[in-house]
Amino acid sequence: MKQADINQLSKADLIEKIKDEKATYAKLKLNHSVSAIENPSKITHTRKTVARLNTELRKREIAEANNK
Repeated sequence: MKQADINQLSKADLIEKIKDEKATYAKLKLNHSVSAIENPSKITHTRKTVARLNTELRKREIAEANNK
C-alpha cells in the first residue's frame, strides 16, 4: 500500500486496515515457519505496511492533540 493511499484513509479505516495487515503478517510468518512460502518478500512488505499505517495513525493523533 502506497503512502498516498494511506493518507486518504479515515482514522477508522486506518485502525481496521492495521488489524487486517497485522493478521496477514502473523499468518504469513506462521506459514513461512511451517514451510517456506513462495515469495518471502511478502513478509517484509507486509511488516513495512503495518509500520506505515501505525506511523500515519500516530501522526494524526499528535495533530489532534496539538489542535486542542
